Amino acid sequence: MLVQLAIRDIVLIDRLVLDFAPGLSVLTGETGAGKSILLDAFALALGGRGDGSLVRHGETQGQVTAVFSLPGDHPARALLVENDLPDEADLILRRVQFADGRTRALVNDQAVSVQVLRRIGETLVEIHGQHDDRAMTDPSAHRALLDAFAGAEDAAADVAARHAELKAAREELDALRARIEAAAKEADFLRHAVGELDKLAVETGEEEALAARRQAMQNAQKVVAEIHEAHEMVAGGGSPLTALSAALRRLERRAAQAPELIEPSVAALSAAIDALDVAGSTLDEALRAAEFDPHELERIEERLFAIRAAARKYDVAADDLPAVAARFADDLASIDAGEARLGALEKAVADKETLFVVAARALSERRQAAALRLAEAVQSELPPLKLERARFIVDVASDPALRGPDGFDRVEFHVQTNPGTKPGPMMKVASGGELSRFMLALKVRLADRGSAPTLVFDEIDTGVGGAVADAIGARLARLAERVQVLSVTHAPQVAAKAGRHYLIAKEAADAERVATRVAALESERRREEIARMLSGAVITEEARAAADRLLAGAS
Repeated sequence: MLVQLAIRDIVLIDRLVLDFAPGLSVLTGETGAGKSILLDAFALALGGRGDGSLVRHGETQGQVTAVFSLPGDHPARALLVENDLPDEADLILRRVQFADGRTRALVNDQAVSVQVLRRIGETLVEIHGQHDDRAMTDPSAHRALLDAFAGAEDAAADVAARHAELKAAREELDALRARIEAAAKEADFLRHAVGELDKLAVETGEEEALAARRQAMQNAQKVVAEIHEAHEMVAGGGSPLTALSAALRRLERRAAQAPELIEPSVAALSAAIDALDVAGSTLDEALRAAEFDPHELERIEERLFAIRAAARKYDVAADDLPAVAARFADDLASIDAGEARLGALEKAVADKETLFVVAARALSERRQAAALRLAEAVQSELPPLKLERARFIVDVASDPALRGPDGFDRVEFHVQTNPGTKPGPMMKVASGGELSRFMLALKVRLADRGSAPTLVFDEIDTGVGGAVADAIGARLARLAERVQVLSVTHAPQVAAKAGRHYLIAKEAADAERVATRVAALESERRREEIARMLSGAVITEEARAAADRLLAGAS
């Protein structure tokens, strides 16, 4: 429920903090005192449309804060979790209105979009008046209210879930049909492509490896002649190795005659011969490494060109050719095995449709039965509201061919205001005053089912008085036993039924401007206000006595 409303710098309100309690609270005051301003400010905090003209003259911004106390399982808390907002003991909605038209929305002091604020606000408060039509013109709201009255919310949720499953199965079936149809049109191309790619059998990384091997072989071709020439000079016919070996042997035979001269030369010649041997071996290895079969180079080039041609043909990188081949093979498999899969999916769709229809039909039967009970319940509230000649009708039109997440029922509240007239949608047939009374009767019967925890009624007693106003007050009081009710009223009979009474008035804030003030009335001040509502500007003793009787009767 709403526990506090704080308003700052909105139109005629400079500073205002109101505390609210459970039950019925009324707000009264002279015309033009600021009752509409108060409701406009409250609506702003709930996500209503912003307007720069709401900011008090001379200020750059105004602000409205609404504090709610909610049970742990209230739907608003689920929205907090859904939007990653802090879930605290109290729920605080705040809206800042700037004079340039911009607004800022906050929930528990965390910035949110106006859409999120509005979604949360809709779970907390319903504002109803003579010209309010949100719950009356949308048949989907009528259907939800009927489901709540029937206690069929779980059944409705089950129907919605089965419809979602059916929709998903149909989409899967349609997608398979489209894929098979598209693949069938390209079957010849797919078979040729799969055969070509299977024959080519490209492996991931193969193109890069072939290109590297080809480059190495081409490089070897360019240097092999120079390696062969060097080998010839070191180890071939032109090698000095034989002459050096002979010279070494001659020196070794003379070593004893002059060792100090010959031994260094022998060592140098031995090192030169060893170096030539090493060079010859190295050049031998290079020649062996450079050897390749010219036919191998030809085969590598042919393979490489074939892979690159296929990559260009299918407009992919060479390494993606195996994936393309697999995809084409899957498409062919879809054609070949599609009929079996198609049959299985068609059966799944048929089974899910049967389950949906069974659940929707059972829900429809519950709605039909509940529609009669709801119509009778609302009808019993009408005579005291001076609608004894009117009829309230819950029209449930079922069409199994029109299937949706809500089943196949269209629910709409109809009324017949006078005998002999044609019943029709409530918003079209009922006048403003009649509409408000029909709505009140409906809310009384639905207070603990499908209702927000706080209901606001804006002058729904306009144009009625006496017994009808008393009946309206009695029903608001009954309603307030189950939900919190705030009522802006001009009817003393309604005001007398309230647990709390607030007086809205304009007072001089200073020499140049006025401000709207709200005061909680107790005992004598409340009696005087109800007497004023009864008699007008001059409060008579008779009016005070009548006020006493109203208050005594209400208590």
